[in-house]
Amino acid sequence: MKTLYVALAQQQIKARKLEEAAMELRSFLTLTLLTYLILLLLIPNTSASPSFHRRKSLGRVSTSDVDYLEFPLNLEYLEAEFFLWGALGYGLDKVAPNLTMGGPPPIGVRKAYLDSLTKNIITQFAYQEVGHLRAIKNVVRGFPRPLLDLSAGSFAKVMDKAFGRKLLPPFDPYANSLNFLLASYVIPYVGLTGYVGANPLLSSATSRRLVAGLLGVESAQDAVIRAYLYEHAYEKVHPYGITVAEFTIRLSVLRNQLGKAGWKDEGIVVPLGKGAEGKISGNVIVGDDYSVSYDRTPEEILRIVYGGADERVPGGFFPRGADGRIAKSYLHSA
Repeated sequence: MKTLYVALAQQQIKARKLEEAAMELRSFLTLTLLTYLILLLLIPNTSASPSFHRRKSLGRVSTSDVDYLEFPLNLEYLEAEFFLWGALGYGLDKVAPNLTMGGPPPIGVRKAYLDSLTKNIITQFAYQEVGHLRAIKNVVRGFPRPLLDLSAGSFAKVMDKAFGRKLLPPFDPYANSLNFLLASYVIPYVGLTGYVGANPLLSSATSRRLVAGLLGVESAQDAVIRAYLYEHAYEKVHPYGITVAEFTIRLSVLRNQLGKAGWKDEGIVVPLGKGAEGKISGNVIVGDDYSVSYDRTPEEILRIVYGGADERVPGGFFPRGADGRIAKSYLHSA
């Protein structure tokens, strides 16, 4: 009989525990539903309000905003073509020909020999850049794709200039995954510093929202590239016998020199005093003394991508010069 009482007591305890658990679950679900309903009330109804992803009247964006929004198209075109071709072996003319607006095809670009992981990541970057072109052109009219020189020789000149001597054999960004990511190190960071510089100069909320969104993704791309290179920081790049870290340091020093506006660029390894809070030499994400992103002006960016430290003289990745009113104003003053 005692055993029967014990068994019944245990069953009652178990039943009470199940009932308590059910009550807790119901309370949780109720709270979750209430939270969801509150959020629905707080979040603006985007279907009823205009989005920067839809075509806007140019009248809603000031002339100065148009200039600052159109200028980044130069680098977005460059990144889109480099990443598309590197990963897939074809570019905007196949993926989104309407976005080129009839601009000339890039020079010398080709498919890279990438491992499966790197190819997957670069493919993601590529389609993100296509999206960036669409996003900008949903707000401003834009301009045709400028002539881009993405040949191996163009990147080799950058590397030679960074090291102050000719690398032998010439650097080939399409030879393997590591080389391609070192070449990629050259590009997104310049663009993201431009977005940082442009944002406080914009007058409309539409413009600032767009640039903030573009900056977020460009910064993430740069962080992914730098994280990969940091993992291989002390690996030597074949056949040069130079570490990955030194490549990034030399490229950053070169961009600082070309930009002619002080220290705004850092490699993946820095002296201890230059790291975050002066306490670490690892430098996966670049920042100033307060770990805040550096900014660049369009003039600085042109000096870098033209490769000659002069915004009035085309060259480098833009043999005929960049497009848009800002870039053209310097070409006309040359």
